[in-house]
Amino acid sequence: MTASSSKTVATSEPGKPRDFIRAPEPAGLTPRVPARWRRYLELTKPKVVALITFTAIVGTLLASPGLPPAAALVWGNLGIALAAACAATLNHILDRRIDEQMARTRARPLPTGQLSERQALLFAAVLGVSAMAMLAFLVNLLTATLTFLSLIGYAVIYTVWLKRATSQNIVIGGAAGAAPPVLGWTAVTGSVDPNALLLFLIIFVWTPPHFWALAIARRDDYARAGIPMLPVTHGVAYTRLQVLLYTVLLTVVTLMPYLTRMSGLLYLAAALVLNAGFLYYALALKITARAELPMRVFRFSVNYLMWLFAALLIDHYLPALRGA
Repeated sequence: MTASSSKTVATSEPGKPRDFIRAPEPAGLTPRVPARWRRYLELTKPKVVALITFTAIVGTLLASPGLPPAAALVWGNLGIALAAACAATLNHILDRRIDEQMARTRARPLPTGQLSERQALLFAAVLGVSAMAMLAFLVNLLTATLTFLSLIGYAVIYTVWLKRATSQNIVIGGAAGAAPPVLGWTAVTGSVDPNALLLFLIIFVWTPPHFWALAIARRDDYARAGIPMLPVTHGVAYTRLQVLLYTVLLTVVTLMPYLTRMSGLLYLAAALVLNAGFLYYALALKITARAELPMRVFRFSVNYLMWLFAALLIDHYLPALRGA
């Protein structure tokens, strides 16, 4: 028998009972524990932070007719990314008990014991202090202040209170998630301008249909954890209707950059195509009950926001394509 076999080996001596020894599990079948740095990276919700940072970078670039100052572009967005990672880590800590009850989240580092709450809290502190110092000393105090308020808004007000208090949690709490392009803008200008608020409004209106699609797919998980997400409190049919209505509102809001001459024809064309796709998915979600559709809507919504902001950016640097 080889050393890699997982069979039970019987050993005995004459006249004595046989002892059973479990041979080692095959190396290829042993569950792999992620490297420690991967566990810490998972705490930051890297895909979410990547999208947040991208919208912040777009805000930074749109705030300047040419290239923005290097400090705003580099240190500003790095600070915003670190603050978002800090907020995500705090969310893991505060939601540990909930995460243990949900199939989608029970394999996270804290519920599985791969990291302790103390380790996660220390990691969050390092991220948060680094972010605030970077923004306050290398960018400007307004960006640091607004970033701190956004961090508190998501990690404390939303996670601790709103998430557990009302089915409108994601609508109200969405303000924190809509802040990054404003933060990127203020890193350049040191002020909150109307066009920055328009970027905020787009993400604010996008958030409910984006998240409620996921909530429909994970309704049983949220119900088991006692979280009053809209599909749990008002039913799936009502939530599907709200996704459609918010998508219609989003279509109107995303036309405003063109109507206010913030952007031009290239952005308008992209927005019309993307909105047509989102409306198609939202309408399909409303009139059909296909099990896979909510997650398809959720994934499309992520790509929708990414391409919409990319269109804003491309249009900004191609003024020749703008309308008269």
